[in-house]
Amino acid sequence: MPKYVIEREIPGAGDLSGDDLQGISQKSCGVLKELGPTIQWVQSYVTGDKVYCVYIAPNEELVRKHAELGGFPANRVSQVVEVIDPTTAE
Repeated sequence: MPKYVIEREIPGAGDLSGDDLQGISQKSCGVLKELGPTIQWVQSYVTGDKVYCVYIAPNEELVRKHAELGGFPANRVSQVVEVIDPTTAE
């Protein structure tokens, strides 16, 4: 199943409280539950003004539907074509 990286522009994301992040996570999980088991949230990285999320889904359209239903921006959705890490150098 394809993996996607979603770039979400959220001004002040790095200043969100733990409660804020919990609420956003709960909303996301609720939408995922509605959409069914073919889309999965792996994890997200919060930076100053952006959140980068990793999802597994059958297509980009479902990733964008999740964003729309959840009220989350999805400024850029990129399909991962390869994964490398330090072991790739070996």
